[in-house]
This record gives sequence, C-alpha cells and structure tokens, in this order.
Amino acid sequence: MSWITWIILGGAAGWAASTLTGNRRGAISNIIIGIIGALTGFVIMGLFDKPRSLTFSIPTFLVAVGGSLVLLFLTSLISKKQY
Repeated sequence: MSWITWIILGGAAGWAASTLTGNRRGAISNIIIGIIGALTGFVIMGLFDKPRSLTFSIPTFLVAVGGSLVLLFLTSLISKKQY
C-alpha cells in the first residue's frame, strides 16, 4: 500500500477504535494511533501464522482496528498508572 493509503486506513481505523472505546481524540491522533495500531495488528497476526495482506480490504481494516484497540488499551493502562 502507498503511504496515502496507510494514512487513510490509519485515520479510519483510529477513528473507529476511539469511537468504540469512547476515547475521543483529534484527527492527527487518530491517524497516528491507527497507523501504529495497523502495524501492531499485523505483528499480532504474524505471531499466529495468519496470512497478512497489505492491500486495502475489509479484513485489513479489521486487523488495523483490532491493533488500534490493543494500542488504545495499552496507552490507557500506562496513563492511569499512579506514581
């Protein structure tokens, strides 16, 4: 996928994940979380020996949303930690 497709997929996945968790963030935050979440999702899928596709499709989008949800969960754990 081209970098423009990654930005679009990342923005959509980040927005979907933030909407599902009720964690409202800005557009740039959604794009960053979505792109990193997509990469996280692909790494997780690789651990289970699932085929990974870098084309824009519904399964790719669902993996990106899943990775974004994992990333949002981890960031919420870190930000709630009290010192």
